Amino acid sequence: MKQAWRELGTLMATTMFVYTVFMRLLPPPLRDRIRRHTRKIIHYLYPYIRITFHEFTGENYFMRSEAYTAIQTYLSQHSSKLASRLKAEEAKSSSNTNSPLIFSMDDNEEIEDEFQGIKIKWVSNKITQKTGSFSWHPEEKRYYKLTLHRCYRDIIIGSYLNHVLEEARAIEMKSRELKLYANSKTKWSHIVFEHPARFETLAMDPKKKEEMVKDLVKFKKGKEYYKKVGKAWKRGYLLYGPPGTGKSTMVAAMANFMNYDVYDLELTAVKDNSELRKLLINTASKSIIVIEDIDCSLDLTGQRKNKKKNGKSDAREEGKGTVKRSDGEEDEKGSKVTLSGLLNIIDGIWSACGGEKIMIFTTNFVEKLDPALIRRGRMDKHIELSYCRYEAFKILAKNYLDLEYHNLFPTIEKLLEMTNMTPADVAENLMPKSLDEGVDTCLCNLVQALEKSKQDSNKVEINEKGEVQSTRE
Repeated sequence: MKQAWRELGTLMATTMFVYTVFMRLLPPPLRDRIRRHTRKIIHYLYPYIRITFHEFTGENYFMRSEAYTAIQTYLSQHSSKLASRLKAEEAKSSSNTNSPLIFSMDDNEEIEDEFQGIKIKWVSNKITQKTGSFSWHPEEKRYYKLTLHRCYRDIIIGSYLNHVLEEARAIEMKSRELKLYANSKTKWSHIVFEHPARFETLAMDPKKKEEMVKDLVKFKKGKEYYKKVGKAWKRGYLLYGPPGTGKSTMVAAMANFMNYDVYDLELTAVKDNSELRKLLINTASKSIIVIEDIDCSLDLTGQRKNKKKNGKSDAREEGKGTVKRSDGEEDEKGSKVTLSGLLNIIDGIWSACGGEKIMIFTTNFVEKLDPALIRRGRMDKHIELSYCRYEAFKILAKNYLDLEYHNLFPTIEKLLEMTNMTPADVAENLMPKSLDEGVDTCLCNLVQALEKSKQDSNKVEINEKGEVQSTRE
């Protein structure tokens, strides 16, 4: 056996030597022709295809390849189970992962993946360049090499690589940090969005909550449906109700449930419609654009109401009023955003810039808003967040006191039906103020607060009745 290997090695070395000498002696045209035929013979005898994905692409190899990044994400998810040599790196954030470390294939390591019963081999390689002078080129050029059998070419290129990219996007969406954006002129700045609100802990009517969750799930999976009916892939929600009923918390719960970034749009900081369009264009897909307390920040109804009083309003006037500051003061340096400009970013042509977006308005006084702003098709779903009732209270009791039932629950249920107290006030009374306060103390505090609120309400009603009676006399 050893003699056979020695003879084989000698034959290969002799062949390479003769081939090299022979190629040097031949004229270039004949040499190129022989190379072409040699490649054809090798291609016929070697049935595998190799595809290389380099880390850097573009001119001067200075731009990081998105395909390489996606493949790295996909393989990192599988390599910890399949590879024998791994490379560990510290995760950017451990809040969304089970481990503070991210594992990936080490250099010159290979793993085998399977797709529709087809075996695919991935190899992680790198090329080290020795440069004596300063260069923009990376000193180490990494790349992934995919090897597949020739007969599976169409399946791998057509289906498998798309599967890898989609899986990578799903992994990134699951593990990425959510961001909270704020606008300044035509730019967005952001911080990490860390609000812990979830639908499970949201104090609202369970039926209304379930309806909201189903609506969001339907929207998230509705790409093909929206395309079929010819609508931009977006949805508008109007959250309205008294202060303290959980509108902002609802926005945070929606962002965490959908895994969407949040863009907090402050209209009074926007100079005009042009800046508003630029801000919209710079928002990413899979995001929530929210305008909080829209009834307080801007006056969207004044001019239209005046025209109606004068009998001059018609359908053509919709959206022509100028957006003014709520204090009514004229300010040349203030926002010149018009109602028409605002409507255009909700459901006009510009609203189709980027898919999978949610627009949310919150307001304390829905009756103050222009009907054109909140009609169906712009704000598709209107959600009233009202005062705390018994079902919402039970959720708060579970959140704050880890309590399923208590003998004071029936008393609290009756009092909640007789008075109006917001979930924020109920939560404040349920929260222990010291280490000495227990469940009984917190519930008693809530009962006292509800009884006081009931008495105050009765006094207001008596005073109002007295004023009416004195006016009649």
